[in-house]
Amino acid sequence: MTTLDRAAPATTGAEPAPGDRPVRREIGVANVFSHGFLVLWGALTVLPLLWMVLSSFKTNGEILADPWGLPSALRFDNWGRAWSEAHIGRYFLNSIVVVAGSVSLTMLMGAAAAYVFGRYEFRGRQFVYYLFVGGLMFPVFLALVPLFFVVRNAGLFNTWTGLILVYSAYSLPFTVFFLTAFFRTLPTSVAEAALVDGCGHFRLFFRVMLPMARPGLISVAIFNFLSHWNQFLLPQVLMQGDDSKWVLAQGLFALSVSQGYAGDYARLFAGLTIAVLPVLVVYLVFQRQVQSGLTAGQLK
Repeated sequence: MTTLDRAAPATTGAEPAPGDRPVRREIGVANVFSHGFLVLWGALTVLPLLWMVLSSFKTNGEILADPWGLPSALRFDNWGRAWSEAHIGRYFLNSIVVVAGSVSLTMLMGAAAAYVFGRYEFRGRQFVYYLFVGGLMFPVFLALVPLFFVVRNAGLFNTWTGLILVYSAYSLPFTVFFLTAFFRTLPTSVAEAALVDGCGHFRLFFRVMLPMARPGLISVAIFNFLSHWNQFLLPQVLMQGDDSKWVLAQGLFALSVSQGYAGDYARLFAGLTIAVLPVLVVYLVFQRQVQSGLTAGQLK
């Protein structure tokens, strides 16, 4: 073996250049910092929920004496008392009815409008589209007083129908904005082939385009579900007097303010846990669909 052959392995490029090491070190430090921040954020989110769930199985004495300790036994009777005595069950079913109606109406109208804005060209399209999207700039607080009088004069005050219509109206801007961008990413060749085969515009929308837009529809539907389920201000203004029609947020608020100095904290924590469970279940079941829907537009 010659001297040149013996020196060859030293120049194969297997070792990184000295100038690359500081860059990699900086990237490693940034990754550690970002992952540490995510772990901290996750702990700040999960620990209060875990404490709430554990407190729902304790007695009032255990909550006051050892709020951070584990329950001595799993007392599901707290959940039963919250469901029946505090009428959480009735409020829970009311919320399901209102949220199911509002999300269905929002997705139907929002998907139809977004499909037209994203796939068709007509005069005034941009103007009407910006009118829809402009609703994102106005917070609900600014419209509470006129909204109260409009709903009352329409005979929809303290009704589920009025609440469903208001929920849908305030969810339409985000729904149209998100789905318009999503419909624009769908392939035009598929729509043209369906039209050539004799498919009308109505069937094209429901039979071809909506199934292709399924990831985006699921993502927006979940966001709307979370927003409607956690809504408190609108039902508090538009649903007054008859507590049999209250939604879950109103019932929990009434339960918390009525506790006083001799409150049933175990029942309160059980009611809060019941209210949070649907949100957690929806997120755990559809988290992959949400991620695919948010990234589908960028991947096409």
